[in-house]
Amino acid sequence: MTTIVKKKVESAVSSGIMLILAVACGLIAANLYYTQPLVESISAAVGLSSGAAGLIVTLTQIGYGIGLLFIVPLGDLLENRKLVVTLLILTAGVLIVAAEVRSAAWFLAASLFIGVGSVAAQVLVPYAAHLSPDETRGRNVGNVMSGLLLGIMLARPVSSLVENYFGWSAIFILSSVLLLVLALVLAKLLPARRPQITLNYPEILSSMLQLLKTTPILRRRALYHACLFAMFSLFWTTVPLVLTSPLFHFSSTGVALFALAGVSGAAAAPIAGRFADRGLIRPATVISIALVILSGILPIVFAGGSLLSVVVLVLAAILLDMGVSANLVLGQRAIFALGAEVRSRLNGLYMAIFFAGGAIGSAVGGWAYATGGWKAAMWLGVLFPVLALVYFLTERKGKAA
Repeated sequence: MTTIVKKKVESAVSSGIMLILAVACGLIAANLYYTQPLVESISAAVGLSSGAAGLIVTLTQIGYGIGLLFIVPLGDLLENRKLVVTLLILTAGVLIVAAEVRSAAWFLAASLFIGVGSVAAQVLVPYAAHLSPDETRGRNVGNVMSGLLLGIMLARPVSSLVENYFGWSAIFILSSVLLLVLALVLAKLLPARRPQITLNYPEILSSMLQLLKTTPILRRRALYHACLFAMFSLFWTTVPLVLTSPLFHFSSTGVALFALAGVSGAAAAPIAGRFADRGLIRPATVISIALVILSGILPIVFAGGSLLSVVVLVLAAILLDMGVSANLVLGQRAIFALGAEVRSRLNGLYMAIFFAGGAIGSAVGGWAYATGGWKAAMWLGVLFPVLALVYFLTERKGKAA
């Protein structure tokens, strides 16, 4: 009887910690996307030219990429809780700088370091896997990732609404306060986790290239998701342009409300985790890729400015976010099964590779929309998940997850 009660208590504690981790990941990851709808206002305030305005978002993304490769691997070396809390406190300070400065150089520097600090979320995801038994690891990682994805999807509409009422700098102050509160909560409630490893930091970094060379599952899962994330980034880069065009006449508030439609797609993350726990990663991957392909084809078939076209766009956004969310978790579940001692490095590599895919998608999406319009952008976007599917079909069962 005592044993049963003890297990129930441990289960409840585990569920509570996973909820905290999900909320934490969402609040942290949102910092990467708050500035996207605010670029024009920020540029005017800090004196950036229209040609250089894109650096606000670009430098945040570059900072994130740097953090993935040089900060996230520290999760295999340093005590995880202390590492995350330190990153949160430093990021909170940088957010205050971003809110107060009116110099382009200082704001761009702050943007870079906001991106670096935001990788704290990617230290927490392997940490969640460490806390989970093998039979529920996929579900728990999926639950945590659903929080992260919700943060990403809500960031743009939330920052737009905050700007409308309080000005653009308010979102940085609000986020800084939230991160400081979060740091206190995590420091108090998270169990410590110190990796058992004999490598030093230079050896940790040098081992990453070797991991990439010798881990086919990592390469495959990262490339699958790079293709899907390219479509994701292309869609969300170009859809605001078409919605505010004479075809639909959406206001900025309307675009923000449209973005909320995709939030429901995050529900696919824990579902995908459960599929992975049951050994169904391969069929779930096919479904994920198919959803992303469908999300690109639907707007092409139902083009135009009618109410039906808007409904189809909403459906496409939901399907896209479902497919991308599910495949992200499937990939993490596969690579986290490779060993606790390398999880942070594997996660850093995985995220960095598919993040590069997203950057490519955003870049070519803007170009395709400018040169050929919405349909051209969607046709180009569909090509990415099709490539992922073709590559997946070369995977031999049992050789890669």
